[in-house]
Amino acid sequence: MMKKKIMSASKASLVLLLCQMVSALDVPLDSKLLEELSQPPTITQQSPKDYIVDPRENIVIQCEAKGKPPPSFSWTRNGTHFDIDKDAQVTMKPNSGTLVINIMNGGKAEAYEGVYQCTARNERGAAISNNIVIRPSRSPLWTKEKLEPNQVREGDSLVLHCRPPVGLPPPIIFWMDNAFQRLPQSERVSQGLNGDLYFSNVQPEDTREDYICYARFNHTQTIQQKQPISVKVFSMDSLNDTIAANLSDTDIYGAKPVTERQPVLLTPTGSTSTKVELRGNVLLLECIAAGLPTPVIRWIKEGGELPANRTFFENFKKTLKIVDVSEADSGNYKCIARNTLGSAHHVISVTVKAAPYWITAPRNLVLSPGEDGTLICRANGNPKPDISWLANGVPIAIAPEDPSRKVDGDTIIFSQVQERSSAVYQCNASNEYGYLLANAFVNVLAEPPRILTAANKLYQVIADSPALLDCAYFGSPKPEIEWFKGVKGSILRGNEYVFHDNGTLEIPVAQKDSSGTYTCVARNELGKIQNEVQLEVKDPTMIIKQPEYKVIQRYGQVSFECIIKHDSTLLPTVIWLKDNGELPGDERFLVGKDNLTIMNVTDKDDGTYTCIVNTTLDSVSASAVLTVVAAPPTPAIIYARPNPPFDLELTGQLERSVELSWVPGDENNSPITNFVIEYEDGLHEPGVWHHQTEVPGTQTTVQLKLSPYVNYSFRVIAVNEIGRSQPSEPSEQYLTKSANPDENPSNVQGIGSEPDNLVITWESLTGFQSNGPGLQYKVSWRQKDVDDEWTSVIVANVSKYIVSGTPTFVPYEIKVQALNDLGYAPEPSEVIGHSGEDLPMVAPGNVQVHVINSTLAKVHWDTVPLKTVRGHLQGYKVYYWKVQSLSRRSKRHVEKKILTFRGNKTFGMLPGLEPYSSYKLNVRVVNGKGEGPASPDKVFKTPEGVPSSPSFLKITNPTLDSLTLEWGSPTHPNGVLTSYILKFQPINNTHELGPLVEIRIPANESSLILKNLNYSTRYKFYFNAQTSVGSGSQITEEAVTIMDEAGFLRPAVGAGKGYSEILFATSPVMHTVRPTFYKVQPLYPRIRNVTTAAAETYANISWEYEGPDHVNFYVEYGVAGSKEDWKKEIVNGSRSFFVLKGLTPGTAYKVRVGAEGLSGFRSSEDVFETGPAMASRQVDIATQGWFIGLMCAVALLILILLIVCFIRRNKGGKYPVKEKEDAHADPEIQPMKEDDGTFGEYRLFSFVSSAPF
Repeated sequence: MMKKKIMSASKASLVLLLCQMVSALDVPLDSKLLEELSQPPTITQQSPKDYIVDPRENIVIQCEAKGKPPPSFSWTRNGTHFDIDKDAQVTMKPNSGTLVINIMNGGKAEAYEGVYQCTARNERGAAISNNIVIRPSRSPLWTKEKLEPNQVREGDSLVLHCRPPVGLPPPIIFWMDNAFQRLPQSERVSQGLNGDLYFSNVQPEDTREDYICYARFNHTQTIQQKQPISVKVFSMDSLNDTIAANLSDTDIYGAKPVTERQPVLLTPTGSTSTKVELRGNVLLLECIAAGLPTPVIRWIKEGGELPANRTFFENFKKTLKIVDVSEADSGNYKCIARNTLGSAHHVISVTVKAAPYWITAPRNLVLSPGEDGTLICRANGNPKPDISWLANGVPIAIAPEDPSRKVDGDTIIFSQVQERSSAVYQCNASNEYGYLLANAFVNVLAEPPRILTAANKLYQVIADSPALLDCAYFGSPKPEIEWFKGVKGSILRGNEYVFHDNGTLEIPVAQKDSSGTYTCVARNELGKIQNEVQLEVKDPTMIIKQPEYKVIQRYGQVSFECIIKHDSTLLPTVIWLKDNGELPGDERFLVGKDNLTIMNVTDKDDGTYTCIVNTTLDSVSASAVLTVVAAPPTPAIIYARPNPPFDLELTGQLERSVELSWVPGDENNSPITNFVIEYEDGLHEPGVWHHQTEVPGTQTTVQLKLSPYVNYSFRVIAVNEIGRSQPSEPSEQYLTKSANPDENPSNVQGIGSEPDNLVITWESLTGFQSNGPGLQYKVSWRQKDVDDEWTSVIVANVSKYIVSGTPTFVPYEIKVQALNDLGYAPEPSEVIGHSGEDLPMVAPGNVQVHVINSTLAKVHWDTVPLKTVRGHLQGYKVYYWKVQSLSRRSKRHVEKKILTFRGNKTFGMLPGLEPYSSYKLNVRVVNGKGEGPASPDKVFKTPEGVPSSPSFLKITNPTLDSLTLEWGSPTHPNGVLTSYILKFQPINNTHELGPLVEIRIPANESSLILKNLNYSTRYKFYFNAQTSVGSGSQITEEAVTIMDEAGFLRPAVGAGKGYSEILFATSPVMHTVRPTFYKVQPLYPRIRNVTTAAAETYANISWEYEGPDHVNFYVEYGVAGSKEDWKKEIVNGSRSFFVLKGLTPGTAYKVRVGAEGLSGFRSSEDVFETGPAMASRQVDIATQGWFIGLMCAVALLILILLIVCFIRRNKGGKYPVKEKEDAHADPEIQPMKEDDGTFGEYRLFSFVSSAPF
């Protein structure tokens, strides 16, 4: 018991290892590639194992192989090396291993009997052929024997023995007479399997002297005959006459009349016998009996039934033949011989053995260095075959050792293979009834990537249709494929593309902007290669004016239009059809560029005309009907629909046909063009009329085809140019006879609803299709790829049958056959269905997470074995959820997210993650039933990101020279905060910004007192948080210091000395730490937000500047993508806009802005495109609306400035005290804003922090 547990555990570990193996490479069937790759030998052709040859002809032993480099060949004979160079009668074909033994020039075939084996070898391994047993055919002569005449009494049994000579192969036996005519055989006289001729009872007509047994030897094409055998049958009358002539009157004489006898078996003898047959062969069982009257033979299988579709009876049922026997055919077969006097029987016990046969033959492996793989060799037989391995034709036990190879029974496991691991392995499966030998090579290749698709291949598709761009590739290890659009484009990703495993890029819905150059890049660790292909997306072809329905009088003229619109690069061809056929070859039909004209229209022109437009990429069509009517009648003629036919009569009633005749009604001045015949099935669909057929208007009888078991009634409708008549009165009813169904149900399906059932459904036949009463269905099923018999049930007229107790999700062969009371429909075709699915058994393994950035991760997993899916694999689901934020260490409600990845994928992307957080995930496999178990939770963490903006910024407690700032930490820190950045600058009356000051604040602060500000001044504040990754988004606020009511301010320390020192003092509550002073660094100047507004020949360039005043700017520009030097234009003054003129229409330009005197200080580049060239025209700028509006705005602004200056001057005159105070004020405490609106000197600022550092 312990031994069994150890074995099962080892097998389980082996299965687990096999499931984790890397799949082997697929080598494309590219002839050029195959010529370049090294490959071990492969046997492609060899002679049969048992090779019987004609001793009069040359012996040819085939052995062909392929490989790179081409293999060399050698042979063994009876297990030892066969040196063909030492035998002048033996030659080997060039570039081949095939041997030719010359018998016709003096050689003897008997001298070359033996067991031959071929070996094909190159530097990568050696492949071997089967053991080929060579035996010459033999056809020996019949032995001399003295044959006595056979004298038999009428009614007795007789056996004529053939006893042919033993030949190779055994001869074919038949009995003939001297005239070479086959002897007639019957239930009474027949030939047995051993060649003997059996008479169940002889009759006088059996008397003859030329019963001759012939033996035909096919290999030598000879026929030999036995000496003729004489048979004389004595009838009872003649025998009595003979006896009477030889006895006296006093003797009692007289032979008994012919007496009837009960059956007695002539062969086989006894009551029982045994028979052994091999799987897949033909089983022949024979019983021949004597008796009078002649017995009849019947066969049965004890405890079962004879297999359907494989059982045949031959030789007047004396021979039972079962083809393609299997182990299930083992058992006891009884033959019963019976006549009117009794019966005799014999039981033959049949045992079916099996020579080895493949379950899984080893397959070639192509691996990369360092990869893993397996060779599996599984065979079955009876008895169970032994499995042995060879390496390059040598038993693996004595073959050179390979550290990457491990043999485990019927499996060889390869781990971390190297190029020296290449070899050819042979698997031998053998038992007492035969053997199987299979070669499978392991080819270890290290190849850089190769792209097999032609360079610069052009693909053309129609817009809104799929585009498939090929990138066939090969490499070892398997290369990774990436696609780019354009020469320097970014890698293609997203739902708008589909990336196939063979390298093909699919654009499901190609648009015009999809056109361009696409680059495929294949790379592995040995190299990289790329290939460009071109895609052109064309406009679809459309018929913008379609042909329309026309009614035309005879001899008139009609025209159909077909105006098209197509891509300018495609050449369309237009074809006109009439009634889906070619136009008549008539001069009256004129085909123009966009129309079809018919001259002198006749009644034959009536029909449907179709315009078909074809290009090399698409095709469109449109149709219209032409109705030809008679010329307008005189007012006295009235045209109307015809009157209905009448006097319907059925004649010539047959099972499948009947003749219908009628009398037409009045045609009402418009000839009847045709008659429509309809039928009603009063048995199955009373009251419903169906179309049967149509006949020309000149015909008043029709032969109608009928279906069985239908109660027919017919009616006729007349049709003319005006329309259809009313239907005629129905004919008499005619009920056709029943018959077997002609067809079987359609749409047969097998889909399980539970794990242990199979639901078989079909579309039932209609009553019309049933062909007879008692419609039923024979439902048959059997498990696919398992040697099972069909299981069948007969069900009523339903459309579903449920098979219970099935294994979970296995394929079944299914067929449904219709039958009725008269018999079965034809044999139905088989369909494949599956029993019910169950939840997957195992979870995906080897789940790995690769964090790409703070918001995106990629998860990998190994696929589960398909047999554990227990259903149709639909894909994998990834459950993931945030456990906690690493910055707050506080858990929250877990909200699980689910992503589904369709198909047999092994990876997926997880977007939308939160930075600096801990996540968990697991993976589950999904089938049609549901989800399997989850993999163990995998924990991963996202790195830090930039924080969100502070939750708020409040500015309170304004004084003359200070403001208090309070803020909240970011809602999403996305990491560990390192500091806060505060920037601020004053704003004057014209909303111009003053110099920008930047201060860095420790991350543990939440408030700040900013001192030494100018009074009555508006400031704009920019506030954001920082992590180690960078700065987050900022929050802005504005605030104003209080106006100095007393007109006096204390001077600030260090005023007028440039940048100030900023004091970080402790708050009144927290004053344990000594204040620290920080130096404010000047803000480095920058130019940003460069924007352009382009016209045909000029462009307005504007920008934003931060930095020192009085800077002179310049603008540089050039053609985008050009290597020419930048052109430079100087900007007058310190303006923040400039107009570039003299540009070329329809051209892409690059532009950047720089500052004079600041070395290397420029903005980032911007790209714009001028408008397309328009027709030349003279434009007066003075008449343009934008110019008039601009001048009006400038005039209004000047007027407002004059009014403000006038008011201020008048106000100053009314308050002379104010002027006096201003005249004596200390210049150190002058307000920051001067009358001219410019900024004064920088002042000293200080602020007090709310917490110690």
